[in-house]
Amino acid sequence: MADPATQSPFISSSSSSSSSSGQPQLGGCGGAGSASCAVHDLLFWRDVRKTGVVFGVSLVLLLSLAALSVISVVAHLALALLSVTISLRVYKAVVQAVQKSEEGHPFRTYLELDVTLSPEAFQAHATAVAHHLNQALRFFLRLFLVEDLVDSLKLAMAMWLLTYVGAVFNGITLLILAELLAFTLPPLYEKYKVQIDHYVGIAHRQTKDLVAKIQAKLPGLAKKKPE
Repeated sequence: MADPATQSPFISSSSSSSSSSGQPQLGGCGGAGSASCAVHDLLFWRDVRKTGVVFGVSLVLLLSLAALSVISVVAHLALALLSVTISLRVYKAVVQAVQKSEEGHPFRTYLELDVTLSPEAFQAHATAVAHHLNQALRFFLRLFLVEDLVDSLKLAMAMWLLTYVGAVFNGITLLILAELLAFTLPPLYEKYKVQIDHYVGIAHRQTKDLVAKIQAKLPGLAKKKPE
């Protein structure tokens, strides 16, 4: 039996009361927002039916965008939705006329939902977006103005590799591959966490040692120590 310390950090809280009351689980959504928890549960297939629906619909949408234009996809989706809602509306109206009942509008519950965005909620979302944008701007400014030469060289290498990726795949294809990986890798990592962490740690240490050797041999590449 595997040691509890090496078990997957994504185990449900109901499996062990002691682990849930201790340190927060790595990769969980404890203390995070409800949106983060929802995404986490989707990617780890906590609710197979819900995740299957989201995965299937999004994959069909991306495949449609790969074959058709955005305008065609939006128009077909709108026509499909209107076909369902109009058919149901007419069917309910005929049934009510025949049975002489007054059940009301079939979508009354959804029409009465409050979908307005309050100024406070809008301000909170705008503040969060501005915070992330400012962090991204500072990050790319640091990279492109070569605050740290090694980090800028890493970015240059990544962009050089992306030129070959872009020559083979287009944007929609990359999105399809990204979705497939997003819905398959997290469950695989949860199942084989110990083995994956072991090999990733080895690769990380070897890469770190290689970068340290390069920095030691080439002048000007060593990172400045904080004063």
